Amino acid sequence: MLSTPKKVLATGALIALVGGLAACSPSAESDGADLTGKDVGAMKDFKAGDQFVATEDLDFSILFSDHPNYPLQEDWLLWEELTERTNVTLDPTVVPMSDYEQKRSLIVGAGDAPMIIPKTYPGQEEAYVSSGAVLPVSKYIDLMPNLSEKIEKWGLEENIEGLRQADGEYYVLPGIHEDVWQDYTVAIRTDVMDDLGLEEPQDWEEFREVLEAIKAEYPDSYPLSDRFMGDSLLNVIAMTYGVSAGWGWDGANYNEAEDKFEFTGATDDYRDFVEYVASLVEDGLVDPESFTQDDDSAIQKFVSGKSFAISSNAQTIVNDYRQPLTDTVPGATVAKLPLPAGPAGNVVAGTTRLENGIMINAEALESENFTAMMQYIDWLWYSDEGAEFVKWGVEGTTYEKADGKYTLADDVDYVGLNPGAPKHLQKDFGFAGGVFAYGGSTELLESTFSEEELAFQEIMKQKDVLPLAPPYPLEEAEREQSTLLVTPLSDTTKQATLQFILGQRDLADWDAYVTELEGKGMTTYIDLVNKAYERYKDSK
Repeated sequence: MLSTPKKVLATGALIALVGGLAACSPSAESDGADLTGKDVGAMKDFKAGDQFVATEDLDFSILFSDHPNYPLQEDWLLWEELTERTNVTLDPTVVPMSDYEQKRSLIVGAGDAPMIIPKTYPGQEEAYVSSGAVLPVSKYIDLMPNLSEKIEKWGLEENIEGLRQADGEYYVLPGIHEDVWQDYTVAIRTDVMDDLGLEEPQDWEEFREVLEAIKAEYPDSYPLSDRFMGDSLLNVIAMTYGVSAGWGWDGANYNEAEDKFEFTGATDDYRDFVEYVASLVEDGLVDPESFTQDDDSAIQKFVSGKSFAISSNAQTIVNDYRQPLTDTVPGATVAKLPLPAGPAGNVVAGTTRLENGIMINAEALESENFTAMMQYIDWLWYSDEGAEFVKWGVEGTTYEKADGKYTLADDVDYVGLNPGAPKHLQKDFGFAGGVFAYGGSTELLESTFSEEELAFQEIMKQKDVLPLAPPYPLEEAEREQSTLLVTPLSDTTKQATLQFILGQRDLADWDAYVTELEGKGMTTYIDLVNKAYERYKDSK
């Protein structure tokens, strides 16, 4: 069952902590916190692998990111089955996905946030730490045996350590992956590559050669016209240059050789990355509108045959490109390119083991049902059974399982596994949605992959994983100062990056750009980061 959803209208030493927590029961204290009287509805001796069932009917409020491709329905089987299995009814505050980050900030800032706040990427929680609006969840991990077990079993201690603030606590329960997983890359017209005798590019220079060959055959085209405002493309290219940009932007870049942080946008590697992308635009290989157009415009160019490459993940290949493309251009084929190598090597980022996760409203700690809520979250997002449920649904209704293999029901489709089926796993049942179904074991992750995607991931698994940057937990005053500095620094970097890429600013002007960054406090910011890093090292 589902409580009537509230609509929000759109506007423009961690190992020690984890070890031994596989079997947990609600107690009067959790890491020193007094939980007396806060175990109403909680299970006794709740352990990893147990089905969570509240001992009485409970309601928990949740912030819900509403996806336009499968908007929330009150009659989804998800809600009915979730209540039947757990004795918990969710009360969602519904926010359009396009507005989620802004609305989350407003709601949390106003003190009106639901108790459970999902779809929060690590780092986004920092804005709410100093106000005390969100819970230091690391204090209550002993209430979450499934999460504790997976952190230890999957060797995620270093990843989790990076979430800690200066007070030693972390404030977001991250989505977790058993293994590194890189989904986003560039999709390309493979029929055109075959016609031109082109091979899959192994590095970005070969990628350029592929685009040049397409341009030579179709001189009036831009071979690549991108979506996501170019943020996906910039992210994956920058990754292989050893820096960050686009979706992955981080102002502090760790220099392992010198064991210190530098401002990302002023490094030589960042300049090389910008120069490469700018050259693609200058040579007419990438559409300048890639960085300003909306997704629909980019998709339309691709599916109509006006462009030949576009950023993608596994779902967008199926949901957005393949069928519209073949309808318009009979015989056309499209596939994801394995991520090309760059100057940093044939690499992927190790950060891809953490996924968007959950913040908890600090007021939840005052509830008599607090322990039950933490057990519920642990089962739903971190248990094997919960992860299977939110992804595949109900066995015998939406899928069958035999010998460990999942098969969708004949009348249900998802990511093109059952094309033409009258029902859809997300739209009609509410499963495999972005609020609940992310992270998890590699086996479950790959259970919905097509043979094509499995082959892609097998190639990606052969890549080297970039080491994680070490933590630099900021104290409250430092965090406030950091925010004041890094926002204009990031804005200046992103604006100048776009100008350099589009040819609106000559790369010969790079030194002047770095001077602008100095004027906005770049050295002060990086000194602050390195001071925090040295303090962190001294504490170990």
